[in-house]
Amino acid sequence: MPKEENMFGDIFGGWVMAHVDLAGGVEAMRYSRGRVATVAVNAFQFHQPVSSGDLVSFYARVLSVGRTSMTIAVEVYAERHPQNPVTVKVTEATLTYVAMGPDGNKRDVPRENA
Repeated sequence: MPKEENMFGDIFGGWVMAHVDLAGGVEAMRYSRGRVATVAVNAFQFHQPVSSGDLVSFYARVLSVGRTSMTIAVEVYAERHPQNPVTVKVTEATLTYVAMGPDGNKRDVPRENA
């Protein structure tokens, strides 16, 4: 949408970062079976801009699991040029999430997932 793009028609990096955090958080919630909070952005690399009109896909996977935390990798791909489609990796990141209980305190990640 126009409010998410700069004057050159590229999507703001902050929009991409927010959606990477959402994708990583969903994977962490699924894995830990509950509430999580982002505690660190370990790495973030923009390889190419996301342009207006790109179809953007976010893919997340668990890299490692501690007692209460999980490190999640997120890769972002953009499909461009509908007449002659090409898909490129535009961004990749690793983030750490901590599992949280209903009281807002850390909780153990279920071991049956490990």
